[in-house]
Amino acid sequence: MSHGNARLTVYGRRLIVERRQKGWAKAHIAASLGVSRKCVNTWIERYEAEGEAGLVTRSSTPRTTPTKTSAEDEQRVLAARHEYREGPDLLGPRVGVAPRTVSRILRRHQVPYLHECDPMTGQVIRSSKQTTRRYERDRPGELVHVDVKKIGKIPDGGGWRVHGRAATEAAKTCRPRIGYDYIHAMVDDHTRLAYCEALPDEQGPTCAGFILRAAAYFAAHGITRIERVITDNHWSYRRSRHVREALATLDARHLFIRPHCPWQNGKVERFNRTLATEWAYHQPYTTNDQRTAALAPWLEHYNTQRRHSALGGHPPTHRLPPT
Repeated sequence: MSHGNARLTVYGRRLIVERRQKGWAKAHIAASLGVSRKCVNTWIERYEAEGEAGLVTRSSTPRTTPTKTSAEDEQRVLAARHEYREGPDLLGPRVGVAPRTVSRILRRHQVPYLHECDPMTGQVIRSSKQTTRRYERDRPGELVHVDVKKIGKIPDGGGWRVHGRAATEAAKTCRPRIGYDYIHAMVDDHTRLAYCEALPDEQGPTCAGFILRAAAYFAAHGITRIERVITDNHWSYRRSRHVREALATLDARHLFIRPHCPWQNGKVERFNRTLATEWAYHQPYTTNDQRTAALAPWLEHYNTQRRHSALGGHPPTHRLPPT
């Protein structure tokens, strides 16, 4: 099959040969078909050397590719993806291959995208809506995103992710409900600096206390002024007197997303997904306290070491003002 920019198909090349056999001049053939005389001469010579087979479109693949990624490197990339469940920007430095090359290897082997997979097992479970409309505030503290993610607590000895669903079904009816951890998170729109805590609920006083502690954390990292705080329309944010007082203390304007439009709070929603993939469900935990204790070290890693694709491969602290 001819490529999109080809002037001649196999039929056009055969027409060149037929007109030449009838005595047409090469210049007249080229003018009638809108191609160069060199092109006409090429197809005539190929026909004389190979016959009809010479008129078939040849593959444009180079005969040799000295810089092609070796099969061993491709297998290392695939093994690292299976083990760490990370994207190209993180896998590249880990395996010593350019992130773009990692991406091409994953596509060539039809490895599904991370957002389509279960974060624990790696099995494909869904696809998600994507949007090309993106924005970023100009300075730190101009806008921060706040949200709460609810995660089921882990029973002592480990839950179904450790023992499997079949092994834990019977125990569900025997033990009391253990409830949820509420992961409160704040993300700065410009730097992507994040702060989060595992708290017992998402009521107004709890949300207000978290916002003040998060603001203090941001101030310690050079973001001394928070101008706007955007949240969803949860009752604790919309109606709580304690949240209003906390924002008044910060002299910050409170913004709300449109109902049923979580992508308007997308940066913290994306952080929540990273939180679930790389902390909550990245490895099996045998107790809830064990998982909670791992949150602060992971947050430090996220802010100071983890490569962020939207920041050109740098961690959030790369954009912070000097303190």
